[in-house]
Amino acid sequence: MEIERVQAIAFSSLSEGTIPPEFIRSEKEQPAITTFHGYVPQVPTIDFSDPDEANLTRLIAEASMEWGIFQIVNHGIPFHVITSLQKVGREFFELSPEEKELYAKPPDSKSIEGYGTKLQKEVEGKKAWVDHLFHKVWPPSAINYHFWPKTPPSYRDANEEYTKCLRGVADRLFSRLSLGLGLDEDELKKSVGGDELTYLLKINYYPPCPRPDLALGVVAHTDMSSITMLVPNEVQGLQVFRDDHWFDVKYIPNALVIHIGDQLEILSNGKYKSVLHRTTVNKEMTRMSWPVFLEPPPELAIGPLSKLINEENPPKYKEKKYCDYVYCKLNKIPQ
Repeated sequence: MEIERVQAIAFSSLSEGTIPPEFIRSEKEQPAITTFHGYVPQVPTIDFSDPDEANLTRLIAEASMEWGIFQIVNHGIPFHVITSLQKVGREFFELSPEEKELYAKPPDSKSIEGYGTKLQKEVEGKKAWVDHLFHKVWPPSAINYHFWPKTPPSYRDANEEYTKCLRGVADRLFSRLSLGLGLDEDELKKSVGGDELTYLLKINYYPPCPRPDLALGVVAHTDMSSITMLVPNEVQGLQVFRDDHWFDVKYIPNALVIHIGDQLEILSNGKYKSVLHRTTVNKEMTRMSWPVFLEPPPELAIGPLSKLINEENPPKYKEKKYCDYVYCKLNKIPQ
């Protein structure tokens, strides 16, 4: 059965000024009703070039405990590396449908790699206004180049250069996050797989939507991974849930958006918070984002770290293999 891509649905919907009913969210989810429009507290912005390592550790730990999300500026990834990543991703989604389908996720695949539309079990049959491309970018042993577009020709170089830069930022983040919990600086990274940690890139493509008041690009969720490191384009869309309200996350040029994921919440026994977030869409403009999910190896069992547990602070989470955690989450099975 041929899957209809959102990009094609958007094209026909714009001329009609409506969207198919399966994209219309319930009133408790519709952005026009649920987005907060008063004073908007700002997600913390952290200068990653701060020479005061103790201060940097404190700021990152506080943001991870109170928000579960922060933006880092002066992270050291050159501007041209980020713009190249964005350019080749945009060019892939501008290819003809036939060319994009060459990279489609095989229907019987257990992996999520490939070009696709549906990602997880859809609640009440409602669909998200997004197409995506998933593929692993690190380590080399995990990469399947079948899912890396051959067009544009510079796609591979741009992604490899970005990944090389991103890994340095990730290692420094992990060390700050470890120290913020009073652990050795290599402890958290080791606990999520060390050198076997997988970097999974997703390109989200949210085409213009004639009724952005009714639809969502991605429904409310927390990320399954340990950390997510995300580059957005300039079109507003990311929202976080805080104090019972949905707030827009302000776009900062050349910043990296960092999400704490479920595995760090589990390892920290709830000290670090996995952020609940969603994506809205735009009537005139295409929104895109490039999250990289830092995922533990599938067979690695993850639970609260023993050093963070005592009688006053008993474990709040079960230990579980990452592959089992993912299966439950994607199929909406209680953990």
